[in-house]
Amino acid sequence: MSANTKLYVLTGFLGSGKTTVLLELLKQLKGHKIGVIQNEFGKLGIDGTILRNDDIQMVEINRGSIFCSCLKLNFVNALAEMSKQDFEYLFVESSGWGDPSNVNEILEAARVVSDKEYDFKDVLCFVDAVNFLEQVKDEETTYRQLKHCHLAIITKTDLADEEQIQKVTQQIRDINPVCEILISENGQMDYSFLRKDLTIYQWAESEETTNSVENKPKSIFLEYNGTVEKSKLDRFLQSLTPDAYRVKGFCRLEKEGWTQIDVVEALIDYKPSEEFEKSQLVFISKIGPAIIKKIFSSWQECVGTEMTLKN
Repeated sequence: MSANTKLYVLTGFLGSGKTTVLLELLKQLKGHKIGVIQNEFGKLGIDGTILRNDDIQMVEINRGSIFCSCLKLNFVNALAEMSKQDFEYLFVESSGWGDPSNVNEILEAARVVSDKEYDFKDVLCFVDAVNFLEQVKDEETTYRQLKHCHLAIITKTDLADEEQIQKVTQQIRDINPVCEILISENGQMDYSFLRKDLTIYQWAESEETTNSVENKPKSIFLEYNGTVEKSKLDRFLQSLTPDAYRVKGFCRLEKEGWTQIDVVEALIDYKPSEEFEKSQLVFISKIGPAIIKKIFSSWQECVGTEMTLKN
């Protein structure tokens, strides 16, 4: 029974910076044989598009959490299939709503199915320095992700002052007294943890995940052809931030061209992207299906061009 593939599970609440760090990890390990299992809530795989390149083999599991009963079997089968590839490293990027409390149970199921065992190194939890203190008050998922991690990585530290970072660090310690803690800025940090086995910093025993079909957030995506003015799109996105955990996608803007959009709480980030057939945005709702009406009315008021909404 082989255990040659080093396995890392990446968790962290919506918009905490998992994909940014994973891109840097792939750069750090260039030349190694790497697999990625990428999980998103919407059926549109935005992060999978960002990660995809010729050097890695990737499987996408969308429309739910891989720790939920709705997708758990898909995750087990993906782990079993990837175990046949003899990767040096396998990274699992869970969705922002993923509660990894049952990850050990899933790894055991994959071992039974494939008769191969991974060299499980750790669960990494990404912690948004700007928004975490509010998120952890309201979202049990955020608490569970930290409770069951071996390494907490505080991200977006360039957007928070030292006092805020100290408060975040103390809150992490209150939830998980033993995990390692690292600071990251734009994906840059100490990557020597790749040479360590961090499972010695196990704090909580495996338990049933809080992810379920019943509490899965509503996701909706918007498509449009042509271009829109950045100022109009910005007003539209700002109007939706109170009602959406996360907005992300690729849009064609009038002067700027194709742009990657990334919205977390009140922060809206724009960066150049490759071209796509049409512009698409994914919304993960705080208010359930009611967001559909809000998106439609805000688009008409702020942008005014034709668009379509899809589940």
